[in-house]
Amino acid sequence: MFAVPEIHAETTPSNISDNDELIARLRLLRSENIGPITYHQLIARYGTAHAALDALPSLARRGGRSTLRIASYREAQEELKMLKRTGARLIAHGEPEYPDSLATMPDAPPLISSIGNAELLRRPCVAMVGARNASGAGVRFARTLAAELGEAGFTVVSGLARGIDTAAHTGALEFATIAVLAGGIDSIYPPENDILQGRIAAEGLLVAEQKIGTRFKARHFPTRNRLISGSSLGVIIIEAAPRSGSLITARCALEQGREVFAVPGSPALPVTEMPIIGDEELAKSRHRVTVALGPTPVAVDELLRQCHLTPPVLLTILLELETTGRLHRHPGNRVSFFVINPFTLRRSVNG
Repeated sequence: MFAVPEIHAETTPSNISDNDELIARLRLLRSENIGPITYHQLIARYGTAHAALDALPSLARRGGRSTLRIASYREAQEELKMLKRTGARLIAHGEPEYPDSLATMPDAPPLISSIGNAELLRRPCVAMVGARNASGAGVRFARTLAAELGEAGFTVVSGLARGIDTAAHTGALEFATIAVLAGGIDSIYPPENDILQGRIAAEGLLVAEQKIGTRFKARHFPTRNRLISGSSLGVIIIEAAPRSGSLITARCALEQGREVFAVPGSPALPVTEMPIIGDEELAKSRHRVTVALGPTPVAVDELLRQCHLTPPVLLTILLELETTGRLHRHPGNRVSFFVINPFTLRRSVNG
């Protein structure tokens, strides 16, 4: 079904190993309106998290926002202390332990929390997800298949949910398994899997993208599902119900170019280094972009054609809009416009 690929180590950027730079990255990620894509574009443009943090107020003002909440040094330090007390650590995008499969995603998590054997992230992985209310036959099949994949040298990745996820982790635990949590690294869900979660922390690996202390919400599950598929060579779906989270994982896998297997029962703009853009050029172009944007998602490359702009100019304007909360990003490198209610904005600014 799968061939085990050869894994090549990558060089660790020296600045990430610097604790001050790690704190700066954590502050940038926890600042208002900064999601994974915006984070990566800021790092690509400004080179370091320190420089990106310095640029945020100016970006926000040019985007029409007078204030922007930037996470403090103390907040970042406290989060690191909480992680340490839990026995967890952060793995930054670009570090050797960060999985190559996730690193290629345009919305790759800039930082992931982990407890356990982080080396498992560097091994070939296969995801297995399915129905929470699975049949007995489905559970047995998932457990057996997970064990066989583990014996063949694969790490089995799942979401620690009831049913098929639990069976997949149980079957692979003797070999190698990763549980991707919807909440923070310290969250336990479902409650009946607390013992299994503890065993995975001791014998496998727990990972989470959300901040430690975050209790899962429904909106976190699609985010978690993209990591399950993104970290894997392919996804095996077992007894998935219509409109289920498992099918969201399958859709994520297809968008990411992963293989999808079922058991019955748009390209992103590459960003490397942006040239310095003058305020006058931005001012002339900003109106074109805001007029072209609406509530319906539109591809970024279509915006380039409509507005007749260069990629650096358009991406800078999109960064400005996103830092003010006026831009929403969608799968497939599409964006839409949020119309800010002036009363709501005034109330949030004044507290």
